[in-house]
Amino acid sequence: MRPDTSPAARALITMEAIQDEPGITADRLAERLGVTARAVRRYVGILRDAEIPVESVRGPAGGYRLGRGTRLPPLVFSSAEALGLVMAVLDGHHAAADPTDPVGVAVAKLLRAMPQHVAEQADVVRRMAEAAPDRGAARPDPATTVALVRARSEQRCVTVHYRSENGREFTTDVEPWAVVVRHGRWYLLCRSTRSGSVRTYRVDRVHRVELLDTAFRLPDDLDPVASLEEHLAAGWEHPTEVLLDAPLERVAWLPRTLGRLEAVDASTTRLVGTTSNLRGYASDLAQVPVPFTVVGGPELREAVAALAGRLTDASTFVPEAHS
Repeated sequence: MRPDTSPAARALITMEAIQDEPGITADRLAERLGVTARAVRRYVGILRDAEIPVESVRGPAGGYRLGRGTRLPPLVFSSAEALGLVMAVLDGHHAAADPTDPVGVAVAKLLRAMPQHVAEQADVVRRMAEAAPDRGAARPDPATTVALVRARSEQRCVTVHYRSENGREFTTDVEPWAVVVRHGRWYLLCRSTRSGSVRTYRVDRVHRVELLDTAFRLPDDLDPVASLEEHLAAGWEHPTEVLLDAPLERVAWLPRTLGRLEAVDASTTRLVGTTSNLRGYASDLAQVPVPFTVVGGPELREAVAALAGRLTDASTFVPEAHS
């Protein structure tokens, strides 16, 4: 901090430091600002006089943090933070400059609230850069997402009204373990209260959520991302089993939506899962670059045979018929 910095400016710099590092101690604040601990307490007093709620906790785990109050404390961003915010929005394939897009409107409001020298670069990127739409992404209804996250936070079961990929609608009661974003899609990782099995549902296919009074406890060792990957292909109506003529390490890259990989021997791998979309699953199998055999179930064999017939017909060319 420069010697000629005014007390008010010093107080705002102090607030920014507390905002960046909640729980920061007076000694750490003094070291960061280059002042004494006594001066830090004086700046905190100025903030409190301005009705900015600065809380302090004594003891080894204590320190300063901004509390919740009736007046929102000013948000302070650096140029790098503002630019990172805009880039994150574009990474998510949002139209950051679209005045009709809720995310674009929110970003524009934030940038307008920042000093020009902070927001200038970020605003140029917001207006000039374009985000190509991600065809694989699927954004769920915000109200549905909030309902699921709230239920998970309160550890209360929910009734989920769901529409599967093939259009089948059903209702199920689950323990909402986590909401996970994976490759542009939002998933609910949960456990069925009826069967006790772990399930994964696309949040964009949930069309209603009902909060129940029944409480649940999260597994102590839960890793939401790992568990989601493990159960992506579980619980659907059509069982699948495929033998791949390749060692496990050669096909380990296959998407977990196809199922679980198991080594049969040094040159063969079993792919086991379930699906609600037989035609889509057959099309995905057709892209696997190793020989394979469908051993179950019968519906998948029929779907693969139908796809093979279509491809055979498409490759048959009779010149006379097109002369």
